[in-house]
Amino acid sequence: MVEKVITLENIPLLDFLGTENENIRQIAAAFPKSKIVSRGNEIRIQGRAPEIIRINDVLNMLLQHFNRFGQVTPENVKEYIELEGVPFEEDPKNDIIVYGNKGLAIKPKSTNQRKLVDAAYKNDLVFALGPAGTGKTYIAVALAVRALKNREVKRIIITRPAVEAGENLGFLPGDLQEKLDPYLRPIYDALGDMVPAEKLKFYQENRVIEIAPLAYMRGRTLNDAFVLLDEAQNTTREQIKMFLTRMGPNSKVIINGDQSQVDLPSKQISGLREALRVLKDVKGIGLVNLSGKDVIRHKLVKSIIEAYDRDDQQKEQFKDEQNNRKKGNG
Repeated sequence: MVEKVITLENIPLLDFLGTENENIRQIAAAFPKSKIVSRGNEIRIQGRAPEIIRINDVLNMLLQHFNRFGQVTPENVKEYIELEGVPFEEDPKNDIIVYGNKGLAIKPKSTNQRKLVDAAYKNDLVFALGPAGTGKTYIAVALAVRALKNREVKRIIITRPAVEAGENLGFLPGDLQEKLDPYLRPIYDALGDMVPAEKLKFYQENRVIEIAPLAYMRGRTLNDAFVLLDEAQNTTREQIKMFLTRMGPNSKVIINGDQSQVDLPSKQISGLREALRVLKDVKGIGLVNLSGKDVIRHKLVKSIIEAYDRDDQQKEQFKDEQNNRKKGNG
């Protein structure tokens, strides 16, 4: 247990702490494993070192905000807490998820990636939504590898719908693994950063890490497993329902999807979209929305996503105008 005392000098306490210390109570609620007490012009923090560092960073940002604007509101406190990211459960080494090959420290690089990690620690089922390049697949794979290394699960199962082949991979050359490889390259790239090649080969040969098309999940119960469904926007209603009902005891599931890149036939509704609608009121399910702000690829990727978003909005606006004209002429 570590203790830190912050002394507020020449600062009107009501303007900084809020009515009845509301601002400090909000910080304390965001960091429940630490004790934060405000007495007079002193703020006393007790807890683990990594968490105290985060709390200290939040308070420093709030002090800078106060010096600039002369007041701190509860909304300001919420914004700075989200910016810093709340602490992750059972993660004594701050925000590092796992150490990969050659000591590579793999950790979230944006606020929403932190929210994804936190949601995965708190929920057995999490939907991670966002465009390409936001790191949702990479973070999900890192969480799965972490769970396996910590023996929280006995295996990792990674799946995705092979829409481009119509879920019928028979016409492609090679065995099942070779047929799937083109669709699962991002998964292999992520695993390659986190698991040594020989160990990864051993894990796959012994089905500790299993990579299979979504159709192969039917009829199975997935126990003691960390399960990742990637490209979920390309599932049908029946497929995603089948997948969701595979969850067994001691399972963790992350479902990734990009609702702007649906490859299904135009008249077919995305199973991901349906699942989000049907399950919106079910408790115990995490939902994290990533955006262009979380893109960690080349800086141009963010600009490309924004350009396409603008184009989509213009098309929708044009379509609405055309429909309104037709109604007016009618």
